[in-house]
Amino acid sequence: MTTEDFYHIVLPLRDGLLRYALKLTSGSPDADDLVQETMLRLWDMHPRLDSGDNLRALAVTMVRNRFYDTQRHSQHSRALTPADDCAIDDRRAEQRDEAQLIRIIVDHLPPLQQRLLRMKEIEGYTAEEIMHITGCSSGALRKNLSRARMKIRQEYISIMQQGYNRP
Repeated sequence: MTTEDFYHIVLPLRDGLLRYALKLTSGSPDADDLVQETMLRLWDMHPRLDSGDNLRALAVTMVRNRFYDTQRHSQHSRALTPADDCAIDDRRAEQRDEAQLIRIIVDHLPPLQQRLLRMKEIEGYTAEEIMHITGCSSGALRKNLSRARMKIRQEYISIMQQGYNRP
Protein backbone atom coordinates (compact mmCIF):
# COMPACT_ATOMS: atom_id res chain seq x y z
CA MET A 1 0.00 0.00 0.00
CA THR A 2 1.35 3.38 -0.89
CA THR A 3 1.41 6.38 1.41
CA GLU A 4 -1.34 7.98 -0.68
CA ASP A 5 -3.54 4.90 -0.28
CA PHE A 6 -2.93 4.89 3.46
CA TYR A 7 -4.09 8.50 3.77
CA HIS A 8 -7.23 7.82 1.70
CA ILE A 9 -8.18 4.40 3.10
CA VAL A 10 -6.86 4.04 6.65
CA LEU A 11 -6.94 7.55 8.09
CA PRO A 12 -10.71 7.93 7.54
CA LEU A 13 -11.19 4.86 9.79
CA ARG A 14 -9.90 6.82 12.78
CA ASP A 15 -13.25 8.30 13.87
CA GLY A 16 -14.97 4.91 13.80
CA LEU A 17 -12.10 3.35 15.72
CA LEU A 18 -12.31 6.11 18.31
CA ARG A 19 -16.03 5.48 18.82
CA TYR A 20 -15.34 1.76 19.22
CA ALA A 21 -12.49 2.43 21.65
CA LEU A 22 -14.68 4.79 23.69
CA LYS A 23 -17.26 2.05 23.95
CA LEU A 24 -14.64 -0.48 25.07
CA THR A 25 -13.09 1.82 27.66
CA SER A 26 -16.40 3.25 28.88
CA GLY A 27 -15.44 6.75 27.80
CA SER A 28 -11.96 6.67 29.31
CA PRO A 29 -9.27 9.03 28.03
CA ASP A 30 -7.30 5.88 27.20
CA ALA A 31 -9.50 5.39 24.14
CA ASP A 32 -7.57 7.98 22.17
CA ASP A 33 -4.29 6.28 23.12
CA LEU A 34 -5.61 2.93 21.88
CA VAL A 35 -6.56 4.42 18.53
CA GLN A 36 -3.29 6.31 18.23
CA GLU A 37 -1.27 3.14 18.91
CA THR A 38 -3.35 1.25 16.36
CA MET A 39 -2.82 3.93 13.73
CA LEU A 40 0.93 3.87 14.38
CA ARG A 41 1.03 0.09 14.06
CA LEU A 42 -0.97 0.28 10.84
CA TRP A 43 1.45 2.91 9.53
CA ASP A 44 4.38 0.62 10.34
CA MET A 45 2.59 -2.15 8.45
CA HIS A 46 1.47 -0.05 5.48
CA PRO A 47 4.10 -1.32 3.02
CA ARG A 48 2.81 -4.86 3.58
CA LEU A 49 -0.88 -3.98 3.50
CA ASP A 50 -3.02 -4.30 0.41
CA SER A 51 -5.90 -1.92 -0.30
CA GLY A 52 -8.06 -4.99 -1.00
CA ASP A 53 -7.63 -6.25 2.58
CA ASN A 54 -10.42 -5.66 5.05
CA LEU A 55 -8.49 -2.92 6.81
CA ARG A 56 -11.42 -1.82 8.97
CA ALA A 57 -11.71 -5.31 10.48
CA LEU A 58 -7.97 -5.44 11.01
CA ALA A 59 -7.95 -2.05 12.74
CA VAL A 60 -10.92 -2.93 14.98
CA THR A 61 -9.24 -6.19 15.97
CA MET A 62 -6.02 -4.35 16.76
CA VAL A 63 -7.86 -1.85 18.97
CA ARG A 64 -9.69 -4.64 20.81
CA ASN A 65 -6.53 -6.72 21.33
CA ARG A 66 -4.59 -3.70 22.57
CA PHE A 67 -7.43 -2.89 24.98
CA TYR A 68 -7.38 -6.43 26.40
CA ASP A 69 -3.59 -6.34 26.67
CA THR A 70 -3.70 -3.12 28.68
CA GLN A 71 -6.46 -4.57 30.89
CA ARG A 72 -4.41 -7.68 31.61
CA HIS A 73 -1.34 -5.59 32.30
CA SER A 74 -3.18 -3.29 34.69
CA GLN A 75 -4.68 -6.27 36.54
CA HIS A 76 -1.23 -7.78 37.02
CA SER A 77 0.29 -4.52 38.19
CA ARG A 78 -2.67 -3.91 40.52
CA ALA A 79 -2.46 -7.47 41.81
CA LEU A 80 0.75 -6.86 43.75
CA THR A 81 0.26 -4.60 46.73
CA PRO A 82 2.73 -3.87 49.53
CA ALA A 83 1.00 -6.55 51.60
CA ASP A 84 1.67 -9.00 48.78
CA ASP A 85 5.34 -8.00 48.79
CA CYS A 86 5.49 -8.86 52.50
CA ALA A 87 3.77 -12.18 51.83
CA ILE A 88 6.27 -12.93 49.06
CA ASP A 89 9.16 -12.07 51.39
CA ASP A 90 7.65 -14.27 54.10
CA ARG A 91 7.31 -17.17 51.65
CA ARG A 92 10.92 -16.74 50.53
CA ALA A 93 12.05 -16.81 54.15
CA GLU A 94 10.04 -19.98 54.73
CA GLN A 95 11.58 -21.58 51.65
CA ARG A 96 15.08 -20.70 52.87
CA ASP A 97 14.27 -22.20 56.26
CA GLU A 98 12.90 -25.37 54.66
CA ALA A 99 15.98 -25.68 52.47
CA GLN A 100 18.18 -25.27 55.54
CA LEU A 101 16.20 -27.98 57.33
CA ILE A 102 16.60 -30.35 54.38
CA ARG A 103 20.36 -29.64 54.30
CA ILE A 104 20.56 -30.55 57.98
CA ILE A 105 18.61 -33.76 57.38
CA VAL A 106 20.87 -34.66 54.42
CA ASP A 107 23.93 -34.04 56.61
CA HIS A 108 22.65 -36.75 59.00
CA LEU A 109 22.19 -39.43 56.32
CA PRO A 110 24.59 -42.36 56.14
CA PRO A 111 27.73 -41.33 54.20
CA LEU A 112 27.01 -43.41 51.08
CA GLN A 113 23.40 -42.20 50.79
CA GLN A 114 24.53 -38.65 51.46
CA ARG A 115 27.18 -38.81 48.75
CA LEU A 116 24.91 -40.42 46.15
CA LEU A 117 22.04 -38.02 46.84
CA ARG A 118 24.30 -34.99 46.56
CA MET A 119 25.81 -36.26 43.32
CA LYS A 120 22.39 -36.95 41.80
CA GLU A 121 20.22 -34.10 43.10
CA ILE A 122 22.63 -31.27 43.80
CA GLU A 123 25.54 -31.75 41.44
CA GLY A 124 23.32 -33.06 38.64
CA TYR A 125 25.24 -36.20 37.71
CA THR A 126 23.40 -38.81 35.67
CA ALA A 127 22.88 -42.30 37.06
CA GLU A 128 25.45 -43.68 34.62
CA GLU A 129 28.06 -41.13 35.71
CA ILE A 130 27.43 -41.89 39.38
CA MET A 131 27.74 -45.64 38.77
CA HIS A 132 30.99 -45.07 36.90
CA ILE A 133 32.44 -42.81 39.62
CA THR A 134 31.34 -44.87 42.62
CA GLY A 135 31.50 -48.32 41.06
CA CYS A 136 28.08 -49.30 42.41
CA SER A 137 25.48 -51.18 40.39
CA SER A 138 22.30 -49.71 38.99
CA GLY A 139 20.16 -51.53 41.56
CA ALA A 140 22.33 -50.41 44.48
CA LEU A 141 22.22 -46.82 43.26
CA ARG A 142 18.42 -46.81 42.94
CA LYS A 143 18.00 -48.50 46.32
CA ASN A 144 20.31 -46.06 48.14
CA LEU A 145 18.73 -43.01 46.49
CA SER A 146 15.26 -44.30 47.34
CA ARG A 147 16.24 -44.92 50.97
CA ALA A 148 17.81 -41.47 51.23
CA ARG A 149 14.71 -39.77 49.83
CA MET A 150 12.41 -41.76 52.12
CA LYS A 151 14.56 -40.88 55.14
CA ILE A 152 14.52 -37.18 54.21
CA ARG A 153 10.74 -37.24 53.75
CA GLN A 154 10.13 -39.05 57.04
CA GLU A 155 12.44 -36.76 59.01
CA TYR A 156 10.97 -33.64 57.41
CA ILE A 157 7.39 -34.69 58.17
CA SER A 158 8.35 -35.68 61.71
CA ILE A 159 10.06 -32.36 62.40
CA MET A 160 7.22 -30.33 60.87
CA GLN A 161 4.64 -32.20 62.96
CA GLN A 162 6.65 -31.51 66.11
CA GLY A 163 6.75 -27.81 65.32
CA TYR A 164 10.18 -27.11 63.92
CA ASN A 165 11.93 -24.10 65.46
CA ARG A 166 13.57 -22.44 62.50
CA PRO A 167 17.35 -21.84 62.65
